[in-house]
Amino acid sequence: MAYYMKINGLTPRDIQEYLSLSCVQTVYRWLDGSNVPNVHHLYALSQLFQVQLDHMIAGDRKPEHYQTRIQQTDRLLIYGKKLSRDPAASFIIMGQQASS
Repeated sequence: MAYYMKINGLTPRDIQEYLSLSCVQTVYRWLDGSNVPNVHHLYALSQLFQVQLDHMIAGDRKPEHYQTRIQQTDRLLIYGKKLSRDPAASFIIMGQQASS
């Protein structure tokens, strides 16, 4: 939030007035991380800053599991290619060949 305030030249008092908050301390608590805005305020702020809500909340970060999912998908694709080249590979279970 501080980033978007800075690039838009807004102060905590501006945010307070825009959201019709009773005191500016609410904005300061959001900025120092001791409290967070509710969903309604987050939506209003995303409109003010003209950014998508998820960008305002997460920034450039990707979910922690994103890299893991890519790795899992890559492993599945490699396994699928092996199966398509070697039909007998489908009978190999956990590194041991199944008896026919």
